[in-house]
Amino acid sequence: MNLHETFAAVQNASRKLLALSDKEINHILLAIADAAIQHTAFILDENRKDLERMNPADPKYDRLKLTEARLRDIAADIRNVASLPSPLGRILKQNILPNGLKIKRVSVPFGVIGIIYEARPNVSFDVFSLCLKSGNACILKGGSDADYSNRAIVSIIHGVLEHFNIDTHIVELLPADREATAELLHANGYVDLIIPRGSSGLINFVRRNATIPVIETGAGVCHAFFDHYGDATMGAAIINNAKTRRVSVCNALDCLIIDLGRLADLPGLCQPLHQNNVVIYADRPAYMALQGKYPAGLLQPATEECYGKEFLDYKMAVKTVTSMQEAMAHIRKYSSKHSECIITEDHARGELFCREVDAACVYVNAPTSFTDGAQFGLGAEIGISTQKLHARGPMALEEITTYKWIIEGNGQTRD
Repeated sequence: MNLHETFAAVQNASRKLLALSDKEINHILLAIADAAIQHTAFILDENRKDLERMNPADPKYDRLKLTEARLRDIAADIRNVASLPSPLGRILKQNILPNGLKIKRVSVPFGVIGIIYEARPNVSFDVFSLCLKSGNACILKGGSDADYSNRAIVSIIHGVLEHFNIDTHIVELLPADREATAELLHANGYVDLIIPRGSSGLINFVRRNATIPVIETGAGVCHAFFDHYGDATMGAAIINNAKTRRVSVCNALDCLIIDLGRLADLPGLCQPLHQNNVVIYADRPAYMALQGKYPAGLLQPATEECYGKEFLDYKMAVKTVTSMQEAMAHIRKYSSKHSECIITEDHARGELFCREVDAACVYVNAPTSFTDGAQFGLGAEIGISTQKLHARGPMALEEITTYKWIIEGNGQTRD
């Protein structure tokens, strides 16, 4: 098939999904979760081929790497999706008009969703499970870095679909070249929605070039503000978890903002970080507070380029402020509107932060590492939306449905 034939086949398959019951969909998802475990050795062998082509020092390496534990987690997420209520056919609003017309708004699938992503093979499983549960077909456009892994995963999904006599075109993986990306971005009439997952460069490219509606996801420049009234023990644990749990993901901490009056606590707040060799780029007051109390080889003066940077690495900026207003101004200037955090024992200041900080997810006394569809109880996620149109934050089942109006009458005519 050429790509236009592929797009047409996916669109045709998407219509067949409407005939599947939620019970049938759940059986398929559980079988795919089982297959992911049964074929662990095959998936890891193919993943190794991708890993061999990437420098382990590359921040993308961790995102690319699959392990037995990660595959177990992926399978668990698929089973969680199967256990969730169907997002389809929900009556979102209904009313009887004065003329007797019965009008209701009902949730329905988008139809065909195109996903463009980089070195994240787990996305292939996550996207398919969410799309199937929500009645959508999906076109996957992975990066060349993960092509062996993605093809292995899609082949396993296709095998399960064939077992259930389901049209395998409900999920297609495009070639890992730029030409396929260009064709997908202009597949008007076939694809209803494009969702890019990856770097800001990828997201900006998709937004500028797509002629299909786009929901932006992914890029995260995340801050934690240690307030004048913050608890230092709690703060150290939150900062360490947000920064080091997984540095290659979009919810990882990039900048610690600290109140000037609490600079004496900065060495303690950063103490757990040096165990993971986190490089700190500190402004002058923070640098002076850390000098001699944080490993010299890991402490660097901050430059303007350090702020607003998504490091995706064991690196973090530190900014000193004299007030909460200055902290929020710094966030307004540099945030990607993904996830922001305040550490404070003052309830009113926590509420103010939540009210005034413009981000998809705003935390009080908890790390940004929780920004994740599974952690939010959504089963899995198709991405973290950083825009405000249609969906914001972790996008799961409800966020990849739209709605239509259904109107029932008994012969009414309009004057």
